[in-house]
Amino acid sequence: MFSDGFLQCSNRKQSRRVFNLQMKRDGFSMSRFPKLAVLFIALPVLFILLLICRDERLYPIIAAGFKHDSYRLNGDKLLGGLLAPNFRKASCLSRYQSISYRKSSPHKPSSYLVSKLRDYEKLHKSCGPGTEAYKRSIKQLMSGQIDSSSKCKYVVWVAFCGLGNRILSITSAFLYAVLTNRVLLINEEPDMSGLFCEPFPDASWILPMDFPFKNQLYSFEQDYPHSYGNMLKNNTINSSMELLPSHLYLYLSHDYDHHDKLFFCDQDQIVLRKIPWLIMKSNVYFLPSLFLMSSFEEDLDKLFPDKETVFHHLGRYLFHPSNEVWKLITTYYKHYLAEVEERIGIQIRVFDNETSPFQYVMDQILTCARKEKLLPEVDMDKSVSAQYPKKISKAVLITSLIPDYFEEMKSMYLKHPTLNGEVIAVYQPSHEEEQQSENNLHNKKAWAEMNLLSLTDVLVTSAWSTFGYVAQGLGGKRPWILYKINGTIPDPVCGRGMSMEPCFHAPPVYDCKAKSEVDTATIVPHLRHCEDISWGIKLFNISQ
Repeated sequence: MFSDGFLQCSNRKQSRRVFNLQMKRDGFSMSRFPKLAVLFIALPVLFILLLICRDERLYPIIAAGFKHDSYRLNGDKLLGGLLAPNFRKASCLSRYQSISYRKSSPHKPSSYLVSKLRDYEKLHKSCGPGTEAYKRSIKQLMSGQIDSSSKCKYVVWVAFCGLGNRILSITSAFLYAVLTNRVLLINEEPDMSGLFCEPFPDASWILPMDFPFKNQLYSFEQDYPHSYGNMLKNNTINSSMELLPSHLYLYLSHDYDHHDKLFFCDQDQIVLRKIPWLIMKSNVYFLPSLFLMSSFEEDLDKLFPDKETVFHHLGRYLFHPSNEVWKLITTYYKHYLAEVEERIGIQIRVFDNETSPFQYVMDQILTCARKEKLLPEVDMDKSVSAQYPKKISKAVLITSLIPDYFEEMKSMYLKHPTLNGEVIAVYQPSHEEEQQSENNLHNKKAWAEMNLLSLTDVLVTSAWSTFGYVAQGLGGKRPWILYKINGTIPDPVCGRGMSMEPCFHAPPVYDCKAKSEVDTATIVPHLRHCEDISWGIKLFNISQ
């Protein structure tokens, strides 16, 4: 048992449900007004508004009033240089609008990271699908030959498990591509279609449908005979070989073995550096183990002087909701979250209903919220009197596969007054009952909810959950972590995360130099064990 997606990798169902966004009905009717008259009134107004918004220099104050109340460009719509400016905005509204809904991050990318990203974009544009260089590389792939003079090498990422796992493993693969001057291509399955915008200007990261081995990628498992780990095990590849294959499979998922993990050894990278095509299957955030490798150390130190911001920067660079998903996010936000004083996100993931029964989890959430003063207590001996609705002080956004937690918390704050007089509203965008990782609609809802959680002011997440890791990283938050329940409620029930980085659940336990087992959380000062999973490792700032 590892994380959200791991539990669902072997048994998924394809059922679809309607995305119930809890949209309010305005209740206005056009029946009393002739529609033509309304049209004549509306058109001149719309024309004037258009002129105002087109020229804010003439009407800066008026124009500002028509923008979203929380619109905070502050000259940083490119996120400190993370994003390239040469995108057609209409193709991906979220790329430049997300700053309108999310507080400006205090964590700025290094100038070296910004420079590296621009260099990567140039490489991707010159070597990506559709280019002459790509076509030549495909011919060499098919012939089995290696052109050592070619500047174009590739990492092909293969999907595995739930959406949170996929986002984290894609991020890891991308950083590896940047460090090794490779182009990252995504084998996009139908269940991922329409989730993300293209991240790189004037180029696609989607593996073309006519890729030679595309129909075989689904069968790539840990025991695949042509994977790098199995070839090492069978002594069919080594650094002294003159004729190396034009492609290799890398199995970097939670159930990989010792030979697969040798990927994280500098000596093995010497071999892999010569292979034009690496086909990688992964469902873990293996990125922290790249920081154990001396061949990447200098680059990584310059890329990320602030070690707990790796996913925060790369996640916001790579993953922009498609226009369809962005509409779900912004519509829900404006209806339920925009006008409140504070937003509290609570992400609930239960992996075993027997060891973590509903009431245990509910008590854990309420105890954490009370002890850490995240939410006000209620007077259970009093009832809320029927009166004119008060202004909502705090909005609680719950994400969970089931509606039970939402219903109980909503009922509590509706029926009983808070001790401090605050008015609390509780919302839940959807409840799917079970994870359906191969369902495209399910994944769109999940992606929308990860983003909504990232827009909250305070975040509470469930231990082990990659869903929560993505939300905290995008939002730049150190969450309150609900520790895992194993038959009894833990004490303490929750704790503050010491880093906003995700946890690598299945790290190697091998010292490549000493050729012996080792606790990899003790090798470099910025890698330690995770707060929520004792054997995992994650990145921290040394000063913490």
